[in-house]
Amino acid sequence: MEKITYSNEIAAIVKQFLDADDWHYSFDENLGIFDFGVRTGSRIQKIKYLVDVKKDGVVFYGFCPISADPDDAEMMARMAEFFCRVNHSLLNGSFEFDFRDGEIRYKSYVDCDGVLPSTEVIRNNIYCIFGMYKRYAPGITDIIFADCSAKDAVAKCEKSQE
Repeated sequence: MEKITYSNEIAAIVKQFLDADDWHYSFDENLGIFDFGVRTGSRIQKIKYLVDVKKDGVVFYGFCPISADPDDAEMMARMAEFFCRVNHSLLNGSFEFDFRDGEIRYKSYVDCDGVLPSTEVIRNNIYCIFGMYKRYAPGITDIIFADCSAKDAVAKCEKSQE
């Protein structure tokens, strides 16, 4: 396997944060990817994280353990509308939705061209993903399991935060 080029300095900062915050993780030195998970205490019980260190940046992914049914066109349309409505007002990152298989993930990115991120920047991005799933899990699960409309699902999630 060919080794991917990534920043050892950025990887060290991610590792420093994860160690200090007592996360249990693995690190693929060939790919520059950290892999770990966290329990959320919400309807979506656990998020799988991948933190992909690049040469001049870092990408944070939070994968949802459930997905929309790609064979259910109505569910897929409701889920796509839900994420369009949710993403419209987000400041840091966005939900991504794969029409091929119904996969749901949250992604954020930190541009590190010419600068190194602080451990606080790493922390903010990891906890941002946690917060987004905690806030929007009821809507995701209502669409998948209760045939809820996208508009109603978003309204429910946003009302619960007031």
